[in-house]
Amino acid sequence: MPTRREIFEARQRRRANLVAAGSTGLVVLAIVVLVPLAPGWEAVQRSFFNGEVFARTFPGLLNAFLMDIAIFAWCAPLIAAAGLLLAIARDLRAPALTPVKLAATAFIDIFRGLPVILVIYLIGFGIPGLGLPRPWNSPYLWGSLALILVYSAYVAEVIRSGIESIHDSQRAAAQSLGLSPRDTMRFVILPQAVRRVVPANMNLFIALQKDVALLSFIGPVEIFRQAGVYKSLLANFTPYVGAALIFLAITIPATRYADHLMSRQKRARS
Repeated sequence: MPTRREIFEARQRRRANLVAAGSTGLVVLAIVVLVPLAPGWEAVQRSFFNGEVFARTFPGLLNAFLMDIAIFAWCAPLIAAAGLLLAIARDLRAPALTPVKLAATAFIDIFRGLPVILVIYLIGFGIPGLGLPRPWNSPYLWGSLALILVYSAYVAEVIRSGIESIHDSQRAAAQSLGLSPRDTMRFVILPQAVRRVVPANMNLFIALQKDVALLSFIGPVEIFRQAGVYKSLLANFTPYVGAALIFLAITIPATRYADHLMSRQKRARS
């Protein structure tokens, strides 16, 4: 038998949901009705929402998106591994390992402070400019390296925040049981820290999936570059809309999953 408070709260939730649905419906209706009334809507529709161009180019965009997925697939595990090593290096407490800690700190500061596109340009054009033989002059290789360097710095800081969130009493307890500092980090600190930062790192990897498109500036023909090719051939911007829809089809479910993980983590702590 629900209590009066539970009945009241359920009524308030229903009311809030109805108000939210109504206000959202009104906004969507206003957009659907008012946007086509704009003076330049027909020109915009022909340039950005051309159904014929969309049907012709969408299969090619999907095929090009496979390259984005491939680059993401080989970058993501390397980023995770490099970020974990950098985070551990930043947490080193032995005085003799201070140079390693300082080097990790400098690496993170540098690559977190540089725009992704600038690192891609510097590495993607600079290293092949040394005249290396194939395949070492591949833009796929050096563009991927640029993404790995930048994103490993961000992942390292997220993991380090998870490590620092573990209370020092757990280190002391592990050492009192005879665990070495290495085993304490491996068996006590890292399992908890990594579990706490999974949602935050999920958001970084969603951003990585989008930033793969930046490699098009140094040569790889992935979805963004393919959309540009179609735009030039057909004198129409609809391929860019198609590329945007493909990205959204991947990133929105991943974002919702990251939100689900954060909510579940929040409920577990409360």
